[in-house]
This record gives sequence, structure tokens and C-alpha cells, in this order.
Amino acid sequence: MQYKVKLNVFEGPLDLLLFLIKREKIDIHDIPIARVTEQYLKYMELMKLLDLDIAGEFLVMAATLMHIKSKTLLPPEENDDGEEEQEDPRDELVKRLLEYKKYKEAASNLGQMRANHEDVYLRKGSSPEGIIISDDGVEYFEASLFSLITVFKKILKEVPKKVFHQVVKNKFSVSDKIHQICHLLTKRSKIYFSSLFEKNEDKDEIIVTFLALLELIKAREILIVQKSFSGEIEIMMNPEMIKSGA
Repeated sequence: MQYKVKLNVFEGPLDLLLFLIKREKIDIHDIPIARVTEQYLKYMELMKLLDLDIAGEFLVMAATLMHIKSKTLLPPEENDDGEEEQEDPRDELVKRLLEYKKYKEAASNLGQMRANHEDVYLRKGSSPEGIIISDDGVEYFEASLFSLITVFKKILKEVPKKVFHQVVKNKFSVSDKIHQICHLLTKRSKIYFSSLFEKNEDKDEIIVTFLALLELIKAREILIVQKSFSGEIEIMMNPEMIKSGA
């Protein structure tokens, strides 16, 4: 496929690492580098399968992880006194992650403070803590792009188990799928992410559907939300877009 979505408008390599650390319940101060590197490279492979235009810093981070992994496999170096050096090759990465995490949380808090003070009343659909509240009063938080990719990977694994019929006239474009998703959301306030792929006929259609979702997320027309970090992903129209009449 020739269609590309620029991934760097969503999240960067440090976001992916923090996502993996949280998902695997890893101590950020004691990262099992081989395990994290393997998971990181798997996500890179999936991004290439989706034909995403991967930002250069993702490739740099992959090289950095491989370098750290190789250093952890080597015996410790000795100093001039014949003593082994105790420097951990992961230290610089941990420092970057902690600093990035701190600034990301600070930016999120500042953004929420600005949103809360733009009007006398709170914006419809969100709480002071940034939790998204649906029309029926259910509380959600906005899901990570990498949470979306994780579920998408599971859907792709099921493709070989199904029987597909190759019918050329049924091929869809990204714009077709964008229209279909928006049409569904005019009828229902929320739809499950997995339900979008139940009637897809082949892998190409599944990928096109996913790319359409990425475009809608990039345009902030929809939100991908979860009730918990491991909860099922749901899709809803962005309340801010509805409010502005976009």
C-alpha cells in the first residue's frame, strides 16, 4: 500500500518505552533490557507492516537499545587499578526516561489547568483530572496509541485462521473507511474497537481500517478510550469537536 500516516504526530520512542514498562509492570530503575528490546522491535515491525512513516528517532532508539543490550552481555571493564567498573549501561536511558516522564506529566497538568480556566464552567465531556466522561456518565481515560497497536496486533494474528474471499470490487480506501467510522458514530455514542474488524474480508481491509482510525485520531475527531489500562478499547467522537461544531 502507498498510503502513509506520519507516526511522529502521535507519540515518540520514549512514549513506547514507557508504555512497555507500564504494560509489563517493570521497575523503571531496573529495566530487563533484552526483554524490552525484543518487545520494542516487535512494535517496529508492526509499524512497518502498517506502512507508517516512522520518525527517525524510533530507529535511533532501536539502535540505542541494541547497543545497551550488547554492552550488558560483555564482561565489566577494568580500570587502571585492576578493579571492575560498576557503571550500568542502562543508567543513561533510565535518566532520559525519568526526565521525559516528569516533563510529560507536567505538560499534561499545565494543559489541564489551562483547559479548566478557559471558561467559567468545565468543558462538557471532561473532568478536572482529565478523565473523559461520556454522555451516559461513564468515566474513561484516553488510551495510548500503543494500546491501540497492541490490540490491532492480536486481530492480525487471527487473520490466517479465517477464510477470505479475494474480491477486487470490494477494496476500500482510507477515505471510505473514515466515512464509515464517522457514520457509525452518528448512530451510536461509542463503538468497540474490535467490532470494526468483525466483517473485514482480508488483511488489506483490516490495515486500511486501522489507518483510517489513525487519521481520525490525528485530526482529533475521535477519541480512543479505556476504563482501565488493560480494558477494552472503545471509540467515541471527540466532545471538543462536537462543541466547536467541527
